[in-house]
Amino acid sequence: MAGLMLQGTGSDVGKSVLVAGLCRALSRRGLKVLPFKPQNMSNNAAVTPEGGEIGRAQALQALAARAPLHVDMNPVLLKPQADRTSQLVVHGQVRGTLGSANFREARRTLLPEVMDSYRRLEDRCDLVVVEGAGSPAEINLRAGDIANMGFAREAGVPVVLVGDIDRGGVIAAVAGTRAVIDPEDAAMIRGFLINKFRGDPALFADGYAAIARLSGWRGYGVMPWASAVGRLPSEDAVVLERGLGGGSGKLLVACPILPRIANFDDLDPLRQESGVEVAMIPPGTPIPSEAALIVLPGSKATRADMAFLRAEGWDIDVLAHRRRGGLILGICGGYQMLGRSIADPLGIEGAPGEIAGLGLLDVTTVLGTRKALREVAGTALGAELAGYEMHMGVTRRGDAAPFAMLGGDRPDGAMDASGKVMGTYCHGLLASTGLRAELLARLGGNSDGLDHHAGVDAALDELAADMERHLDIDGLLALTEYRG
Repeated sequence: MAGLMLQGTGSDVGKSVLVAGLCRALSRRGLKVLPFKPQNMSNNAAVTPEGGEIGRAQALQALAARAPLHVDMNPVLLKPQADRTSQLVVHGQVRGTLGSANFREARRTLLPEVMDSYRRLEDRCDLVVVEGAGSPAEINLRAGDIANMGFAREAGVPVVLVGDIDRGGVIAAVAGTRAVIDPEDAAMIRGFLINKFRGDPALFADGYAAIARLSGWRGYGVMPWASAVGRLPSEDAVVLERGLGGGSGKLLVACPILPRIANFDDLDPLRQESGVEVAMIPPGTPIPSEAALIVLPGSKATRADMAFLRAEGWDIDVLAHRRRGGLILGICGGYQMLGRSIADPLGIEGAPGEIAGLGLLDVTTVLGTRKALREVAGTALGAELAGYEMHMGVTRRGDAAPFAMLGGDRPDGAMDASGKVMGTYCHGLLASTGLRAELLARLGGNSDGLDHHAGVDAALDELAADMERHLDIDGLLALTEYRG
């Protein structure tokens, strides 16, 4: 029945990871903790047991808190599907589309539902750890805000501001936030912490003191760059710009970065295999001919991404890869792209219409208004798999064999006669140890056999231990109303 909110001086300062680490640290102390993010904007989403969807960052934070996923943890989720429109998900269910013209007015009406979710979480735990979005210094977005100070003031939750020293200018970022925000908003901020520090923290002592002097806020520590973070799934597509992958003599898995790429953490289990290099291919770069596997990822706007793939010439690369006998795996939207056509008669993703797919699988897809949201389990490639479905298309197979059997007797996806082109609606399937090993064997490689989920859990413990060493967790806890 207490809360603490982490806001940032900008996007990608590490709020999501710090909230996860704090949830695990407090859980290890015996507190019942739950994560919360009032409003999230991401195409990386997770399915909850009751059949809703929330941001994957909140799913990771729930895992850190050792709590089951629930839609109340992320009551408002915006999923961008075009430059100026986003699908609106409220309490786990699609509620339509928001455009730039109606976004600000619409979000004002969502605060009561956000508060309902927060109060329900409060009633179920000792402490709610809240993650902000973007930065409170974006004062042009303050009117009607429900993601940062609008929520904090309505809920009466104390705020700690996170600054990212790795990107530079952290003194100005924290002190500048104090300078530009409304005094009543500034009063909600009780302190700051510095994230992603490299080197000897003693070298930043003068800078740390300067931030405290200029802002008037107390510091709660300097968090070093934590190696455990690299073993955690990332929600922010900013990471795709950083050249993930590397190493020679490894099996190369190539994945094109589509404009509306979704749930790209599907690739994380492959990235953590010692014999695999995962290359995220940016626009303007051909898919490497030496790739052993091409993965076509999920997409929030499949027709538009299919057109983009073709405009980039990646369709030529994929078809050439297939002629060379290479393996291709399409997941969700990527599966739809492998088929003969994708039709959108109702204009779900834009203007009504139809686009030709790559024609590598004998399937056709029609987009509709009903969204499939469910956890799934079954078998594929002779191994067990588990994951989740999250899609609005209905795909019909022609002569292609199913890729998987779910729930014992429900076919999923498709596979061509050669077994080299595979498509599935099952997100998260590569976390299944046996299936991942079978896939790598078909590529001529070997799997380390690691349990991906256990690895993520161990990384959370490591992150929590690092935060206990470097941050004033007792001081942060004292900011809340929690009294033990």
